[in-house]
Amino acid sequence: MFKSSWGSEEEQACGDRPASRIPPEAAGIVHVLKDKSANELHKLLSTKDAYQQFLRSLDIVQTQIRLRDELRNETIQLANHNLEKEPHIRELRNQCQIIRATELATAREKFNELEKQKREILRFYSPASLLHRLQESKHKIEEESEFLDEQLLNREIDLSTFVQKYKRLRSLYHKHALTHLAANITAVS
Repeated sequence: MFKSSWGSEEEQACGDRPASRIPPEAAGIVHVLKDKSANELHKLLSTKDAYQQFLRSLDIVQTQIRLRDELRNETIQLANHNLEKEPHIRELRNQCQIIRATELATAREKFNELEKQKREILRFYSPASLLHRLQESKHKIEEESEFLDEQLLNREIDLSTFVQKYKRLRSLYHKHALTHLAANITAVS
């Protein structure tokens, strides 16, 4: 005889195992096998079909097969249900892509517009642009001063009006000229 984890040699020889060593699932199988003759047990071990038929006749195996079939059917139902939803999901995905594309196009358009405004503002307030506008303003004031001179010489304006306007124009001219000079000195250094 051989030693086993199922019990002593005597217990195995008698076919009696301690109840605490037999798993609960196997108790029913052991009970069915106890009633079989040696020839029937030999046939189960040597014939595949007999073995398969015996396994399928066991309650625990039938329960497992039934549970497997139920799970398979439920899985198939869920898969079919999911497949039924696929057109709706595809439609929603397309709608999302359309929304994303239109919003993206709108956002890009707005971004480009703002970027253009930013470039214009930066160009308008760049040091070179400011200096250029100061220079133009000086020239315009110079022209207005000369026009006032001509009006005085042609007696189209009286002396008090001339002095008031000319003084204001020349003060503004010198203010712009000093600002232009200061900006040029700062830009050079």
